[in-house]
Amino acid sequence: MISSSSTTFSIKAAAALSLAILALAGPAAGASRLEDLRARAQAAIDRRDAVSAEVMLRAAIRVGTSEDALRAHLGEALLAEGDRTEARKVLEGGAFAPGTEALGWRVRGQLALASGDLRGAANAFDAALRANPRDSDLWVAIAALRFSGGEQLQSIEAADRAVALDPKNARALAFRGLLIREQYGLAAALPWFEAGLKVRPDDPALLGEYAATLGDMGDYRAMLIVCRKLAQVDPKNPRPAFLQAVLAARAGQTDLARTILQRTGTAFRDMPAAILLTGVLEYRAGNINVAVEQFDRLVRMQPDNLEARQMLLRALARQGSDPLITARFDGDAAQPWAAPYTLQLVGQSWRRMGNKTRAEDLLSRAARPQAHGPAPLSAEFGTGVLAAAYGDAPNQAGTAVPYIRALLKEGRKDEAQAAADRLRDANPGAAEAHLLAGDVRTLRGDAAGALADYQNGAAIRFNEPVLRRMDAALRALGRTRDADAMTSRYLAQNPQSVAAMKLLAASWVGGPRSDAYAAVSRALAARGQPLLAQ
Repeated sequence: MISSSSTTFSIKAAAALSLAILALAGPAAGASRLEDLRARAQAAIDRRDAVSAEVMLRAAIRVGTSEDALRAHLGEALLAEGDRTEARKVLEGGAFAPGTEALGWRVRGQLALASGDLRGAANAFDAALRANPRDSDLWVAIAALRFSGGEQLQSIEAADRAVALDPKNARALAFRGLLIREQYGLAAALPWFEAGLKVRPDDPALLGEYAATLGDMGDYRAMLIVCRKLAQVDPKNPRPAFLQAVLAARAGQTDLARTILQRTGTAFRDMPAAILLTGVLEYRAGNINVAVEQFDRLVRMQPDNLEARQMLLRALARQGSDPLITARFDGDAAQPWAAPYTLQLVGQSWRRMGNKTRAEDLLSRAARPQAHGPAPLSAEFGTGVLAAAYGDAPNQAGTAVPYIRALLKEGRKDEAQAAADRLRDANPGAAEAHLLAGDVRTLRGDAAGALADYQNGAAIRFNEPVLRRMDAALRALGRTRDADAMTSRYLAQNPQSVAAMKLLAASWVGGPRSDAYAAVSRALAARGQPLLAQ
């Protein structure tokens, strides 16, 4: 393989070098030959052969073509290879020739986005827009930037613009499919991925998202077919192995799932879903210490992930780590939302450590679970500590959310509502901002107001957390039929949703819809789920 620092090249690279030299055949290429070179380089990038594109372009530069004339395409090739350092060096090393500015600035923005520099990406995309506002690929990149920044509604608008500009742009169709999946559900996203695959049937990213969506819907046979196709067109892609490991884990084939997952190497080392899967598989295999390490790492990455916290608690209990359990989870047990399982494990640890009073308090609560309304997650600091940071940046979630939690902990609900509404109004395209405002209204007993906020959030992103909130708000308002209809529609779009099944089972138990309750109960039982656990 040829890269910027390599002197050894493959037969394919040598052929590309010869073609470039023949095409230019002199110190200065004519306009038509230059456009031909750019077109062939772009075609190589599109077929995922960025190395050949790089070789062609560098060869042309060596025989006299201006680097500025090829800077944008060379930067795109290097970014496609994953060489961000060299791509940045090329892209920032000079100007973009007339006619290539839009591509050059778009690639600079994509590089910044890949590096987590959202402001730099926005500035680069603005420059690209000034050069060519009708570039469909640019609007896909803008959609990705807006989604990364939490501007989900604006991301949808940008993706729609990309599809309108080029209805056959596979990248635009794929990204719109991803947003449709978040906005409406799995089933609604499938046609978008299928439309993209008609244009580019061998596109690895499209195949990966299509396979993942089929798997989440429970269509495992179709998922495996797509995974095999993905493995054929992109043999080094680790995603098919990960998806097959998930499938094996769901089928209870722990050893097979662990073997398949190991094939992915470190590709998904920092992906939360992969960390959780690894922990679950190691727990099942009896490797409790490894499971604890994985769950602990995930909890440190996502402190508010209640599923990860409960998995860590369960693994620590299996490990017999009573001091760690009481130190890390007594606060969880003190919360009104603590699950009976949490109360039981923490209470048993206190009993073994000799604190009978605390143990009996928790165990008695576990034995007599009571229904409770929503409760805010605990705040690490009080408002006195958090007020200054909030005052400097009241419209940013990183400062507003901890401050709102602290206000709620101190019982200052009206102030919390004002802060939550301000955050929502400053970020109208972020579904989570609408949910937060609705959550505070729920805590204040305003179910109707909360429902309005939840509905606005659901119009942007309708997932299980939104479903739970809307279902609870509708039932609090006595709109049971509406809640059942909404949750049934969600289940039709997301047929593997255990949360939706449980909500419907809880609604239908003991009522006139005995047949429907029996069907949902059987579906839950097949997944090893308690029938009415909430």
